[in-house]
Amino acid sequence: MQFVLNGAHRSIRVAVLVAAMGLSGCAQLGDRVGRASDPLATDPIETPVTRTGAMLFNLAPPSRQIDVAVYGYEDKTGQNEEEPGLTRFSREVTQGAEDVLYDILEEVGGGSWFNVVERAGLQELLTERELIDETARAYRGAATSPLPPLRFAGTIIRGGVIDYDSNVVTGGAGARILGIGINQEYREDRVSVALRAVSVETGEVLSSVTTEKTIYSVRLQDSIFRYVASDRILELDAGVSQNEPTGIALRHAMELAVFALIVEGTEKGVWSFRDRSYQNSLLSLYYQQRAQYADLDAQIAEPPAEQSASGS
Repeated sequence: MQFVLNGAHRSIRVAVLVAAMGLSGCAQLGDRVGRASDPLATDPIETPVTRTGAMLFNLAPPSRQIDVAVYGYEDKTGQNEEEPGLTRFSREVTQGAEDVLYDILEEVGGGSWFNVVERAGLQELLTERELIDETARAYRGAATSPLPPLRFAGTIIRGGVIDYDSNVVTGGAGARILGIGINQEYREDRVSVALRAVSVETGEVLSSVTTEKTIYSVRLQDSIFRYVASDRILELDAGVSQNEPTGIALRHAMELAVFALIVEGTEKGVWSFRDRSYQNSLLSLYYQQRAQYADLDAQIAEPPAEQSASGS
């Protein structure tokens, strides 16, 4: 009994020593957080360019640049982040999607397609212009405003994030033998966006599209649980997970929506490309791709012939 107690005391002392060393290391690491010597600090980078974003940037120029206004691009899903066993109030998607849309529109065709005018912060813009006018009248005796008139837009770009579905597809696989196991889990979420162009002159919806993007999450976990002696157990867990960033996925969906809006607006004669041969090739390729997806959806939705025959 005395031997068991001595062994227990020795184990406790070792555990306390390891914990103290760990806390000391954490304290030293905490002193360097946010500093140049922080080993975990990384340099900031620009938002990665997606394939759709690169395609938009390299789009051929239009016959004339289009003045557009964006008043907002709202999250209309009302969806909060999901966490098993927890109540969270953070939204699944960004609440600043209009800022992303501004950036996307500015980059289309290397900036040749759209001249985007500020409307999301219109009140701040008008207040600043009023300050300039008041100063000019008070200190310079100006009878008229020194500022040129605000540029107006002929087209309003509207829309929003209209749907976010969590756990659309979930699954996994695993195996264990002699206390050694491995398992893998995956999950698919889906975000949908809508975009439309509205004529300021008539209020007519010139073109309207919806797109969606699947968001993937994968987790891989290994574990060992086995006796290494009659009174000792080895237990080891290791794992890694990878979640596709929701912000990047949403941007990808919005970029595709802008591309589809341009192509379908071109088909309707709302705007056009400067190079008509390029325009015809793009329209042909776009609708061929849509037809392929439509055929694939029809094949998935159609029940197999054997099942339909047996059911009858």
